[in-house]
Amino acid sequence: QVQLVESGGGLVQPGGSLRLSCAASGSIFSINSMGWYRQAPGNQRELVAGISSGGSTHYADSVKGRFTISRDNAKNAVYLQMNNLKPQDTAVYYCKMVVAPSRSLPTYQSWGQGTQVTVSS
Repeated sequence: QVQLVESGGGLVQPGGSLRLSCAASGSIFSINSMGWYRQAPGNQRELVAGISSGGSTHYADSVKGRFTISRDNAKNAVYLQMNNLKPQDTAVYYCKMVVAPSRSLPTYQSWGQGTQVTVSS
């Protein structure tokens, strides 16, 4: 079993920055893709940014040029640097990892518990 622990959320003024972190622990052989999602009240959960095992990244159009996703394979961690935050970025942010628990077992998705990001003056 793998646990994902997120940190870094909080309250920030429009135009401000936050850095979210997500670290995995437990039975891990390797981690394939990693990603950040968000869910605002009344909305469906949406992909914000993703990063492959090789480091390729992709972003939702709404955050391109403002958010940067990165990963540290040695720490089994993924990060989301969020700059120039806007009120519409307010949501609960979740990390997700596709984990291989061993060389022979199939991969599965693991989710963090979520961290609140509120952008308000």
